[in-house]
This record gives sequence, C-alpha cells and structure tokens, in this order.
Amino acid sequence: MAKLQETYELSVAATKPLESEVLALDGQINSLLVQIGRAEQDLKVLEESIFEREVDLEFQKQLLESRVRNTYVRQQRLNPWWSFLADDEMQMLLRGVAYKQAVADKDKEIIRDTGQQLQQLAEDKKQLKENTARLKVIKEKVAVQQKFLEGEIVKAKEYQKTLTGQIAELSARQQQLLAEKTGSFTTSVGEVPLTGDANSRPDYNPGFSPAFGGFSFGAPHFKGMSQYGARGRAQSGQNEEQIIKAYYGDVRIEQRGDLPASINTSVGSLPLEANYLYGLAEMPASWDDNNLAALKAQAIAARSYAMSYVGWRVNGGGGDGSICTTESCQVYNASKVSNVPDNWKRAVDETRGKIIVSNSTNEIISAWYSASSGGYQESYETLGHNTPNMWDTVCGNQGCWTGDAYEKIGESPWFYKGWYRSRSGQDCGRSHPWLTQDEFADIVNAAIVLQHDGGAVTHLSQVDGCFDQVPDTWDTAKVREEAEKQGGAVSSISSVNVVYGTNGVTQKVVMQTDKGTKEFDGQDFKLVFNLRAPGVIHLKSGLFNIEKK
Repeated sequence: MAKLQETYELSVAATKPLESEVLALDGQINSLLVQIGRAEQDLKVLEESIFEREVDLEFQKQLLESRVRNTYVRQQRLNPWWSFLADDEMQMLLRGVAYKQAVADKDKEIIRDTGQQLQQLAEDKKQLKENTARLKVIKEKVAVQQKFLEGEIVKAKEYQKTLTGQIAELSARQQQLLAEKTGSFTTSVGEVPLTGDANSRPDYNPGFSPAFGGFSFGAPHFKGMSQYGARGRAQSGQNEEQIIKAYYGDVRIEQRGDLPASINTSVGSLPLEANYLYGLAEMPASWDDNNLAALKAQAIAARSYAMSYVGWRVNGGGGDGSICTTESCQVYNASKVSNVPDNWKRAVDETRGKIIVSNSTNEIISAWYSASSGGYQESYETLGHNTPNMWDTVCGNQGCWTGDAYEKIGESPWFYKGWYRSRSGQDCGRSHPWLTQDEFADIVNAAIVLQHDGGAVTHLSQVDGCFDQVPDTWDTAKVREEAEKQGGAVSSISSVNVVYGTNGVTQKVVMQTDKGTKEFDGQDFKLVFNLRAPGVIHLKSGLFNIEKK
C-alpha cells in the first residue's frame, strides 16, 4: 500500500507540471495565432498599399517622362531662334520654360519620395514575410510539444486510475479487517451471553505492568430503546409507556384493531400475535421488573418495528411487505413459539394490538432498539418522526453518568467492557484486552503519524498476523521512524486521560509521554487503535475510555 500510494502521489505530482505546461503552451499557441493573424492582415494591407503606390508611381513616371520629353523637344526647337525673338516674347518663353522646369523638379521630387516609400514598403514586406514564416515555425514546434505532453498526461492519468483502483482495493481490505476484528453488528440481548466475561472487566489483572486497556461504553447502534436501559428504568419504577416515551420522544401508544392478522416473513407467513411475536428472541423472559414493564415495552416496540417494516400505515393500511427473521431485522425463533416463556407470552398478550405512534406525524414509527448504548442515545429519523438524543441517566444529563446510568442500574454486561474476541470467538491467543507498554506505544506512534498525515492511515494496520496482512503495512520500526519526523516517537506513557463530549462520544485522548503531552482527536484515536491493536483487541463504541494500571 505504501509503495502504491507513494507511486500514485509521485505520478500526480509529476503530472501537475505537465498539465500546467500544456496550459502554458496552449496559451502560447493562442498568442502566436493572434500574432500570425495580425501579421498576415498587416501583410495584406501592405501588399495592397504597395500595389496602389506602384500603380501610382508608374503613372507618375509616365507623366514625368512625357513632360520631360516635351520640354526637351521644345527646348531643342526654340533654341536657334531665341536671338531673333523680341524681349517680351523671350520673357514669356523663359517663364514657360521655368514653369516647366519647376514642374519637372516637382515630379522628380515626387518620384524620389515615392521611390523611397516603395523601397521602405518592399523592406517592410520582406520583414513581415520573414516574421510570419518564423511565427508559423514556432507555432508548429509548440503544437508538436503540446501534442506530446497531452499524450503523456493521458498515459499518466490512465496509470493513476489503475493505481487508484489498487489503492481503493487495499483500503477496502482495511475495512474488511475492521469488520472482521470489531464485528460491527446490530443485535439484541436475546442473542448474547448474559454473564459478563471477568477477563474483559477493568479490574482484571493481566500479570504485567504498566498495562493499557481500551474499554467501550455499550455496543452499536445506540439508537432507539436500550434494552438494558429499559430494564434499569423498570427497576426504577417506570412502566412501559414511560419507558417508550423516554426513548422515542413525543409519541403515544395506540391500541389498534386493524393490524393484519398475519405477517409475511423470510420463513413464510406467520400469525402476528400468537406466533411471530411469541417467537421473537429479543429480551430474556426472566426479566419481570416492575410487573414486566421492560418486556411490555419490548413487545410494543417489536410490533411497531415489524408493522412499519412491512409497510403498514395508520391511515393507509397495507402491510403486505415481508420482514427477515435474522438480526438484520428481528430475530425469530420457531422453537420458542411451542414453548413460549410465561413472562414473554404475558407481555405480548397484554399489549396485543398496541403500537407506537408519533404525535407530530400521527403515523407509526420504526421502533429501533439494541442491547446496550453505554448511557447515551443517538437521535434518528423514522417516517418523519425524530427520536431524542439524550444521556440515558437518572438525572437526564451527563452530570450523573456513569454512576446513575440506567444501563448500569439494569446491570448491562456491555455497559463498560474491554473487547478482545470476535463474534465468532476468535481471540488470536489473547485472554484479555490489556496491552503492554511497547504495544500501546506503537499505537500512540501510529496516532502521531496519522495526526500529521491523514493519507498514512493505509499503512497503519496491525502487524501481528492475527488476520491476513494488509499489503504494505508499516512495521513498528517504520512507524517509529515516521513518528520521529513529527516531533518524536514515544517509548513510554505515564498517564492517559480522556475527555468526553456532550454528544456521547469520546472527544479527546490526552497522555503524558517521554516526549511530552500528546493529545489526539478521540475518533481518530479509535480508528488507529482498531486498525493497529494486536489480536482482536478493539474499541466497540465511539464512547470509550483508555485505562492504565
């Protein structure tokens, strides 16, 4: 990747001067064309002027020759008789001769001036022709050079296009690596173990020190109802309506008698209430807090999600669409129908026909939900209705987070967790999420590189061989070398602190190192951490903490 990226950047850098030169040559050619056009026009004017003056001169020469000849003849004829002429006749004759002589002198002057003009015009004509020919030669040479450079640019662009495709392919490989490692998913409590992994807790002793661990609050997708948050609210005395309004905003629960009796699914058409909803594997049936409030809220949300998904509308009926039975939609388990847990059956039955309707649109909403959001719910839009973004806490704001987060009250095993396994259980030989000083320093150095060169992200994948190696990934030594260019690579970290934003994400990661204070954008650090950390160690959420022990 590094070589490809470097080659691409060099090609682009080399092409830009060519493009600039072509533009300059194009300007030169246009200028030359203007000059040649003017020169050719001037030449035409001069040629016409020369022709006119040549004609005029020829006429004057003929006239002059006639005058001179006549004068000469008269002089020859009169000359012998001058002595016999009377004084007055002689004077008249001399005056006529003088006049004719003046006319002849004037004609000679005209001939001389015209000749000079003709000579100058001839020289101008010659010079103009030479300049025009020279401009045409220059134009031909510039055009040849421009054509050559344009050809080189076309070839360079094609080459860059090939490189871009290869780089995009490798970047896609990085995305694949992140997907494999972090296991991005949308899920519900019914599909995950309810017992926490002791090794993933911050109090776990990795057996070495210093040790650094990344801990996430919640797991995607953080929108709609938090199932563990709903449980915490139920334990705090809230009923299903209060829970639903807390997560979905300005809504009401409506009892509908016109919902379809059955629903089309990817496993066939199923009775809506006594089959499809009975078979949903979303919340543990053991939850009976506050008279099943969380389970009832789940049943109403699941019914609303399903109806909106298949196209049912408050005023338009419908509902002929189909819904999948996997976690991409809602998980349906046929075996659960034949042995439906009492609490879940009761929750479905007691909320029969109830859906969530927006007060602003008077339409059903698509009621999203997930297991754990870490104490902050993000807003989303559904059929014109907007859910609230909020801190899911007893005080209703960030002030009492994390201690009074409803998910913590509901005992979510994902509320604060270090992730070191993939969804399939792959752990690359690691039994905890803790990193050594050297491993964490490598991640910090990678963050330093990224901070100063965003394009370097393609070089910063992990190097431990847990997954297929991303081509041209920089090893630890190379990352240190690049970090040295940006103020110095770190070797030790004495403390780490994070700054949480009011928008539910980690805003900054600040640490004290042997090279002074290092501060990083929280989400950039998360990206580098997930790409670079060894094994399957990763941050699941944008709301995270870095601990040192």
